[in-house]
Amino acid sequence: MNYKPISIGVEDFKDIIRRGYYYVDKTLLIDDLLRNDYKVTLFTRPRRFGKTLNLSMLKYFFEDTGNEEYNKENRRLFNGLKIMNVDEASDYLQYMQSYPVISLTLKSAKQATYEDALGRIREEINREFERHKNVVLQVLENKGNINKFHMICEDQAEDSEYLTAIAFLSECMYKAYGKKVIILIDEYDVPLENAYYRGFYDEMVMFIRSLFESALKTNPNLEFAVITGCLRISKESIFTGLNNFKVISVLEKKYSEYFGFTPNEVADMAEYYGVSDRMDYIRKWYDGYLFGNSEVYNPWSVINYIDALTADRNALPRPYWSNTSSNSIVKDLIDHADDETKNELEILTSGGTIEKPVYEDITYDSIYDTQDNLWNFLFFTGYLKKISERLDNNQIFITLTVPNCEILYIYETHIKKWFDKRIKSEDLSALYTALLQGDEQGLQNELTRLLMNSISYMDSAEAFYHGFLQGVLQNLGNGYLKKSNRESGKGRFDICVYNKDFTKPAAVIELKTAKNARQMEQAAEKALAQIKDMRYDSWLYDEGYDECWHIGIGFFRKNCRIKIEKHEIVQPQD
Repeated sequence: MNYKPISIGVEDFKDIIRRGYYYVDKTLLIDDLLRNDYKVTLFTRPRRFGKTLNLSMLKYFFEDTGNEEYNKENRRLFNGLKIMNVDEASDYLQYMQSYPVISLTLKSAKQATYEDALGRIREEINREFERHKNVVLQVLENKGNINKFHMICEDQAEDSEYLTAIAFLSECMYKAYGKKVIILIDEYDVPLENAYYRGFYDEMVMFIRSLFESALKTNPNLEFAVITGCLRISKESIFTGLNNFKVISVLEKKYSEYFGFTPNEVADMAEYYGVSDRMDYIRKWYDGYLFGNSEVYNPWSVINYIDALTADRNALPRPYWSNTSSNSIVKDLIDHADDETKNELEILTSGGTIEKPVYEDITYDSIYDTQDNLWNFLFFTGYLKKISERLDNNQIFITLTVPNCEILYIYETHIKKWFDKRIKSEDLSALYTALLQGDEQGLQNELTRLLMNSISYMDSAEAFYHGFLQGVLQNLGNGYLKKSNRESGKGRFDICVYNKDFTKPAAVIELKTAKNARQMEQAAEKALAQIKDMRYDSWLYDEGYDECWHIGIGFFRKNCRIKIEKHEIVQPQD
């Protein structure tokens, strides 16, 4: 079967339709926009959830390009799509290719300095002036306006001219078309997030505020505007005094199905490509978001995984979304975690829930003011999922959890990096001495101390404790080496520590988890017996070793019990 290609990274609606890519139809967004009739609508959604593609779709639907052939071509893009099959489809024809459109993306403003970031915004505005030049310059009569238009096109205007550049272009386009303009701005908060982390936040806020105020608040030539971003920035800082301004966040029930894939859309796509048998993987890894009342899958990860499955039916899911960003906000949360936050991270990574108050009006410079702000940022940018909400004394509280395996992978990866970094700064000499001398109490005390300062995950499974010990024992020094999960005797040991000098005793470590604190002792004894019964030290005989410490460890949460015996290594029996 000849399948439609999958559009990975293609964000232009026209390219997707003309080149025959598989398209998850979101055109009914147009219907809702026209019905609700907000002057300015801000959609906040996590990155890679289809914001750019939707704005591109809106541009091709509404824009009158000034060229009738182009208009007809763009109109044909919507043939057979949902917006043309609704009862009001004939009414919508009056809106198609009927407005001048200003379309900008601010995503390129992620730069190291304010000058470079402003330069990218200027370039974006310059291109939009250039795109409309042929139509606009035919009607402009005022020489000052003509000169100003040319100066912006050629990137010769002063920075101050760009503060009102979108409003000026709107005025020019109204004169050319006789109609008010539609303004589409994608990734509006990229310059602000970047500016905060780079150290020029206040300057960028001043510029964006002036740009938006003239374009969206005091612009008599505006029909309506649609803006997208990851985070709602406080109206007091950016959208000061803007009337008829509607924010559609992940909490809003309206428009909830237009960003991300619904379960039916994912099922249809999986069936089309013949990979319905992998839906369990797709669901566990990429489902789990709740926008309004709509269950939503991560679209970026779904299309990447289905694309991988078309090449290899046995392909395993991967963290595609996590690879599109530094995930620095998760790292910062872990780095700044106090005891309460550590406990909450452990609850989340073990599949539990936490409850937090909702603060939608966050500014980047206030993210680290409180841990609640940080949790809110993680929620609105897609790292946490809402389970439920309640109202208490006029404050909304939401219950949060980790959405899926992909996001859990991000947390676990950063927790491991944090722990490895933390271990490198610890003085582990007392622990190593206790281990190599068979000191039960000393080793138990040191391991417990480290556990108390760590962040666990995986519901305290053996995998966590194995990784924990691997990290602790990674820098033994003094000629000591470490092996893990190797075959020996009648099975595989967890960890073996040995010296290049075979006259020094080795140590075989086996670990077990206990169901409660009282069973830790029993778990340690069971681990100790397993080392002996399975002959885990037998591989050391041919290497010349004579003695070995058998170390059994029983874990329960942040505590452990240790049992140690010294054994003579005997020749393995055939």
